[in-house]
Amino acid sequence: MYIKQVIIQGFKSYREQTVVEPFDPCHNVVVGRNGSGKSNFFYAIQFVLSDEFSHLRPEQRQALLHEGTGPRVISAYVEIIFDNSDGRLPIDRDEVYLRRVIGAKKDQYFLNKKMVPRSDVMNLLESAGFSRSNPYYIVKQGKVGFIKILFRLSANFINFLSF
Repeated sequence: MYIKQVIIQGFKSYREQTVVEPFDPCHNVVVGRNGSGKSNFFYAIQFVLSDEFSHLRPEQRQALLHEGTGPRVISAYVEIIFDNSDGRLPIDRDEVYLRRVIGAKKDQYFLNKKMVPRSDVMNLLESAGFSRSNPYYIVKQGKVGFIKILFRLSANFINFLSF
């Protein structure tokens, strides 16, 4: 299972519908100029997959909606399409669509185009091996160096134990 496509509309810096694809099944890197939306792209994925945006007050919801010139955005969505050809998600489909829609007064989840409770989405992700305590393997800007240090420390610790 891996992310095949991400569709974002009205979320943070993404006013118009933006489709991000293709993704590699193993590793993906997002690069771009300052202000190009890299951080908001990762927030969009976390918005759907993590507990970080689970209990939002109205002003926090409003902050997730695109604010810019032109008509006011009243709702936003992020949809992640997974390649499930390996069957890791316990759904009998090769592609699984997971969408979250947010507005000033609504927060809805959709699984394969059907509205479902948030708990069903979290249970589905946990059944595929995604823990709520593990932020889904997203390494944010500025954290790559920190992970390299942790990796070196753990490698040195293992070498110390085998000495």
